[in-house]
Amino acid sequence: MVIVFAFLALLSGLATILLLGVLSSVLLKRLAPGWIAEDGRPSPVAVLVQLGLSAVTAAAGGYVTSMTARGNPLVYVLGLAIAVLALSALNALENRGRQPIWFQLAQVAIAPLGVVSGALLRLKVAGIL
Repeated sequence: MVIVFAFLALLSGLATILLLGVLSSVLLKRLAPGWIAEDGRPSPVAVLVQLGLSAVTAAAGGYVTSMTARGNPLVYVLGLAIAVLALSALNALENRGRQPIWFQLAQVAIAPLGVVSGALLRLKVAGIL
């Protein structure tokens, strides 16, 4: 039963990140279509907004994971951070050439840090830290 709860905690955080990421991307394209050039390259403003939204969605995922975790939530958050790091690295490899390299490296670094910061925020709100 412990494995089921661990899986659900990780799944809830990952689902939060994915849903908020898709929602933020759709809203960004709909509200600011001029930020994306004809060739598909984003403007510098769009890149910075995407980095900020990525940090917020990752923090939300870490918050949800630490809220749904049983036992020590930091263990589950670390697992989610590793999964997000791997997915971010794969995404950077897939988008090579379409986005600036500094953006890809920042994306790979910001996502796991966002997960951990969201979990720490949850633990601070809960009075554990």
